[in-house]
Amino acid sequence: MDYLALVSIGFAFFIVTASPGPATISCAAVAMSSGRVAGLTYAAGLSCGLAFWGLIAASGMGAVLQGSVYWLMMLKLLGGLYLLWLAFLSARSAWWPAREQAAKPGGRSWFAKGLILNLSNPKAVVAWMAALSIGIDSNDGPVLVALATAVCIIVGFVCYAGYSILFSITAMARGYQHCSRMIDGVVAGLFSVAGVALIRSAFARQP
Repeated sequence: MDYLALVSIGFAFFIVTASPGPATISCAAVAMSSGRVAGLTYAAGLSCGLAFWGLIAASGMGAVLQGSVYWLMMLKLLGGLYLLWLAFLSARSAWWPAREQAAKPGGRSWFAKGLILNLSNPKAVVAWMAALSIGIDSNDGPVLVALATAVCIIVGFVCYAGYSILFSITAMARGYQHCSRMIDGVVAGLFSVAGVALIRSAFARQP
């Protein structure tokens, strides 16, 4: 068993997953605004969505999806539109903080929101394929692929849970209460940029 390959794959996937992006930013925002339980529930949804794309990539369907221009375009459009919807919700929260605080979703809703966010992100397939390709070649068997996928799934859970725990500490929560409108406004802007970029990349794949 090539343990060095597993470590390399896990570390590469950690870098990709922990890097600032829509998933990690939203995870931090949920933890700060709604507490540790909500943050961990949201993180569990994100992790399950990420794991889904990992299974797609490991099964070989990721390469098929990458080669299918129209399927990938549709997924990117849906993902971009969903990010823009999240941007709208964050902007509304910044504009009417009291109204949004009264309408916070419950546990199942947080899980569903996290799940949908990562399910609507086809770029996760690219991240998975890049990470798996670091330590796996055509001569490696399915056991190594399965182990590498399992390692990356665990890394994803740990990363998102870490964000939730870190940003739900008392100091972070108090900071959010004082700067909630500014933070929600910044999050709205980041989601808008990410959504527009994803939609533009969908049309850029057209021949």
